[in-house]
Amino acid sequence: MSKKKPRPTPVPAEGLSGMIDAHTHLTSCKDEISSLLDRFVAAGVERVCTVGDGIDEAELALQAAQAHDRIFAACAIHPTKAHTLDDEAKSRLKAMAADPRCVAVGETGLDDYWTQHAPEDTASMEVQELALRWHADVAAEVNKTLMIHNREADTDLMRVLGECAQAPNIMLHCFSSPLDVAKEALNRGYILSFAGNVTFKRNEELRQAAALAPAEQILIETDAPYMTPEPFRGSRNEPSLIGHTYRVIAEVRNQSVEELVEQVRANFDRVLSPQNA
Repeated sequence: MSKKKPRPTPVPAEGLSGMIDAHTHLTSCKDEISSLLDRFVAAGVERVCTVGDGIDEAELALQAAQAHDRIFAACAIHPTKAHTLDDEAKSRLKAMAADPRCVAVGETGLDDYWTQHAPEDTASMEVQELALRWHADVAAEVNKTLMIHNREADTDLMRVLGECAQAPNIMLHCFSSPLDVAKEALNRGYILSFAGNVTFKRNEELRQAAALAPAEQILIETDAPYMTPEPFRGSRNEPSLIGHTYRVIAEVRNQSVEELVEQVRANFDRVLSPQNA
């Protein structure tokens, strides 16, 4: 009986600098934030936006951003936990959203995957929609980007976003939807943020979406500790590994990776920056 080949030890892509990680979860990476920061700086990552999926993690994300110049925060309650968005949570989130180190309201959105696979632990779609609309109102009020999570909810998400109060930017994080959704989102002016799953062999349509996105409407992220790029898929992800995703996207866009890094950094400065506070 043959044994499975051991996974290769993840290592950063070499020779890159000035990169941005537009969406990561530092508090979920199972390491000290200072250690993660040291590794991602050594790997050429200039800045990251860290996200919490609940009220307590959102506060930890903001604390990390307040403590480190290279870290920014996005604060919200994840759609699967939308049933926890009570009056106290709303008050705390409004205060976080107004903080200059919080650069986006997110991740909020719709997730119909977990309503099907773990309905007892997941907010209903009706509750998720109410929470998304509330977060959109907050983003519009504080004039910051609305950072969206979407899993198997394309039709409802695009409907609700079309009806919500308009934040200055709408960012679809870890974009994983079909090409027709990408085209509609881009036509609306949304920003598509691509994670390590764009490197997976079966995701040719995601690479097509990354190729057609206008230069001003693309970001790159890890979504760490998830979505580890090839060739290290299956290992725990972290911001230091994002260079592999940059290289794949640069190739499908037929541009140098240095040009892509510059464009993503400019987009980060416009879309996820304290200057929007």
